[in-house]
Amino acid sequence: MTVNAGTAPDLDSVQSVAGAIHRAISTVIEGKDEAVRTAVTVLLAEGHLLVEDVPGVGKTMLAKALARSIDCNVSRIQFTPDLLPSDITGVNVFNQDSRTFEFRRGAIFANIVVGDEINRASPKTQSALLECMAERQVTVDGTTYPLAGPFLVMATQNPIEMEGTYPLPEAQRDRFMARISMGYPSGTAELAMLQSHGEADPLGSLEPVTDGATVQRQISAVRRLHTAPALREYVVALVTASRQHPSIRLGASPRAGLHLLGAARANAALVGRDHVLPEDVQALAPAVLTHRLMLTGEAQLTGRTTGDVVADILQRTPVPSGRR
Repeated sequence: MTVNAGTAPDLDSVQSVAGAIHRAISTVIEGKDEAVRTAVTVLLAEGHLLVEDVPGVGKTMLAKALARSIDCNVSRIQFTPDLLPSDITGVNVFNQDSRTFEFRRGAIFANIVVGDEINRASPKTQSALLECMAERQVTVDGTTYPLAGPFLVMATQNPIEMEGTYPLPEAQRDRFMARISMGYPSGTAELAMLQSHGEADPLGSLEPVTDGATVQRQISAVRRLHTAPALREYVVALVTASRQHPSIRLGASPRAGLHLLGAARANAALVGRDHVLPEDVQALAPAVLTHRLMLTGEAQLTGRTTGDVVADILQRTPVPSGRR
């Protein structure tokens, strides 16, 4: 069944479409409601999602399930050491019949791009995504081609200590709105997975529950959610605190603040609220900030993580109250 929105989408429509996508993905991914919710939040906030974890825990399955649940253009890129930037963006090819160059579009020309094991490609190839993710356009040989919305890059990567991986450049990490880890499933969820996945491929029976145009309308509705001046000041205070924290040598960028506010808007819309609260910011701050921060050498030696730093910042930063 396809969920359609009216010509003037409201928060009920956002909840309806988001709920349908969430339920569809949950038929494939057992026991990972928080990861699925974050993926839907990033989709509605016009961001990009990085899923990092060890092999075999369902990273690619989550990305494919999200793509399958929406009736739109989907492409998959399997990142390998020999992948070329032109494989992603496209290339001009000489047509001998017309005696002209023709542009052949790369895999990035889709609404949802599933990038599998992104950190197995060389930094040069990874950098081909920079313009696409930040500006939603591709420039090849001096000609710029726009990317149609909705546009979501959902990439998976293995931990950098795994063999054959390249660390993502800081500029690349900063373009991902959020990073999540799947984690191992609970015993109950793993038993259910053995039962359902053993009989048939769960993706085979997953049907689209909405379409790209409907999702784009929900994104437009999320953009219009109210954010109070005090709330925006709170976001600025959080990213500023990350730059001044003694355990951090590279703090959150201004783009991180924009992403945090956008994710908070989407989080508020998912619960049917027409305004953003500090609780929305706090709920998304770990997913939005942790992958952007870089620890000092001393902090690394003590075993501290960027997640610990974000938790400390959230605890120390005063929460605004009153004004809306």
